[in-house]
Amino acid sequence: MGTNLSGGPAEAAPDVTSADDLGPAAVSRYERSSRSLKHGDTFAVFDHNGDAFSSPSNPEGIFHRDTRHLSEFVLTLNGARSLLLSSTLRDDNATLDCDLTNPALVLDPGGEVLKHDLIHVRRTRFLWQEACYERLVLRNFDEVPRRLQVELSFAADFADLFEVRGTPRRRRGTHHSALVGNARVVLAYDGLDGQTRSTTLRFDPEPQRLTGREASFVVELAPHQAQSIFIEIACNSLEDNPHPPAFTFFLALRDARRALRYSASRAAAVVTSNAVFNEAVRRSVTDLYMLLTETPEGPYPYAGIPWFSTVFGRDALITALETLWLDPEIAKGVLRHLAANQATDFDPAADAEPGKILHEMRYGEMAELGEVPFRRYYGSIDSTPLFIMLAGAYLDRTGDLDTVRNLWPNVVAALDWIDRFGDRDGDGFVEYGSRTAKGLVNQCWKDSHDSIFHAGGNLASGPIATAEVQAYVFGAWQAAARLSRKLGHVEDALRLERRAEELRIRFDTAFFDDELGTYSLALDGEKNPCRVRSSNAGHALFTGIALPERAGRVVSTLMAQSSFCGWGVRTIAASEARYNPMSYHNGSVWPHDNALIAAGFVRYGFQAEAASIFEGLFAASTYTDLRRLPELFCGFARQRARGPTFYPVSCVPQAWAAAAPLYLLQSMIGLGFDAGRMHVTLNEPTLPPFLDEVVLKRLRVGSGMVDIALRRSRSQVVVDVLERRGGVKVLTTH
Repeated sequence: MGTNLSGGPAEAAPDVTSADDLGPAAVSRYERSSRSLKHGDTFAVFDHNGDAFSSPSNPEGIFHRDTRHLSEFVLTLNGARSLLLSSTLRDDNATLDCDLTNPALVLDPGGEVLKHDLIHVRRTRFLWQEACYERLVLRNFDEVPRRLQVELSFAADFADLFEVRGTPRRRRGTHHSALVGNARVVLAYDGLDGQTRSTTLRFDPEPQRLTGREASFVVELAPHQAQSIFIEIACNSLEDNPHPPAFTFFLALRDARRALRYSASRAAAVVTSNAVFNEAVRRSVTDLYMLLTETPEGPYPYAGIPWFSTVFGRDALITALETLWLDPEIAKGVLRHLAANQATDFDPAADAEPGKILHEMRYGEMAELGEVPFRRYYGSIDSTPLFIMLAGAYLDRTGDLDTVRNLWPNVVAALDWIDRFGDRDGDGFVEYGSRTAKGLVNQCWKDSHDSIFHAGGNLASGPIATAEVQAYVFGAWQAAARLSRKLGHVEDALRLERRAEELRIRFDTAFFDDELGTYSLALDGEKNPCRVRSSNAGHALFTGIALPERAGRVVSTLMAQSSFCGWGVRTIAASEARYNPMSYHNGSVWPHDNALIAAGFVRYGFQAEAASIFEGLFAASTYTDLRRLPELFCGFARQRARGPTFYPVSCVPQAWAAAAPLYLLQSMIGLGFDAGRMHVTLNEPTLPPFLDEVVLKRLRVGSGMVDIALRRSRSQVVVDVLERRGGVKVLTTH
């Protein structure tokens, strides 16, 4: 996934660990079954009651730019927590709605008891422009008036996200004493980086009692009467807002919903014959648009909540490839933002080299101080070729030559990086090795410290060339050739095409292992192959570097029982030395990984196998909360009438996992585009067993738009054009 973490304080120059190394202190994301919200650079994690409980390793609370601005927020009635009725996010992710009720309460010293389930509490909460807004509505369903004490306790630890995730610190900054007004509390912290971070809480109506830790209200309710309490929690806002929270709540809610509707309106709509799949697709799309953050260069999908809610290169590039058919503006924003942050100089502490594409960007105190190297970090080997691949795919999809022309200097710089710095020893393959002791040991997408190893289980030493990175370089050269030809650089296009074909032959010779029946995981620093069956080989099919005569064996190996667990293809086959279905990268199942593998299967004509992957991931989603596919889940074999085993610290939602069903659908129906000719193409469209019909609406091509229906008819798929605007043609091949 996105990033690994420094395992200790800055002075120690520690080894680098990943999400699978958090240890037992890390709270299970599924154990707590939390609810997440996000807007811009702010995200929040709450339990089902809408509460957040302070704990060093618990990701609950409100975070802004990698700092936890609210670590505790707990509602009680007469000193007791409410009972949960239901908790859900709106279909568009605009609000979190929690329905609660009272437990049996002793109301006075005389022993009067309020029976349970007589007071209904509804909490409605959302994020907008660096603030969290909440409306708390209490309604009395008793036959007599009731007087209740409503308490909201709160705290702000201003912990850096890396602290919350488990990285210890020897020194911290200074907390201010709480500044308490009539209906307002300001909590603040002076960081060691010289920045003051603050949290301002405002209440409406004014609490009967307000301290730096608690707001207390006395609420008197006649039978069937309702009363509201409004809360506003703003990050880094010290100005006194003249408008009461009751006013700002409704204004902000209107604006938040409008913004979501506007951004999501760009996307094509998907409706199918399967109601459950429709729910999964809706959640995928709404999660993607919640994770989008507007940058100066356009929309950018942050990687995932809670650990990766920031700019990542690799994750956003793959997410943009997965959603290019749905909304090309995402790809445009990703390309422009990464181009604006492309490395131009050497910086060993950040693993930066001229032309290299960003891996990760952080804004927290620890990153500012260099306690972790991720302030602006370039330690991924694959972001640069993926950037070029996306640029080529974006032009194919849109025909937007003006944007590509503006990006061309960045593409050239990225190509130059592949030649000058990517291939460290001149053997024709791109390798990685961190230039800083604090950097990532493994800089491919499987970036755990133990994810690249030999058949005996011993870890590979670098520089390391992984199989999928060579596949991406092949794809990058092919994409650059197409871009060159469109820009009139014919000789450059021919040269790049030759280099791609030469790499294909060289890759086959060095990586294909006849005994394994697939491509080796990697080459180590001595050019010894890591003879391990892994999902990485599927990426060779994804970009087309695999020779056609190898494809059948690679597919068979990936779909063998040791690799395909029924939910998807495992990262590492069960036959391998380091296989562990509960590990982060050595036996787990990742939706995005499987989506790319399935696309590779379709490329080589293995639609049935791709459909099996699609069915497995869809089946997994039917067991998940809100139909969300998580970042990953454990690779245990699928069993009848049982769902998948969840990975304890998986991010949910996660951008490239959310996009996986959308990309799987595109791959299965063979959806492609010729923007110049205003053509939509459907190459050997196939529907998986759980879908009999798929309707795509508002599918944009150039200045035109088309609605298409695909229906199963015996062994064939029939395509109907439902509506056409702007001269779009739909071409189908069988």
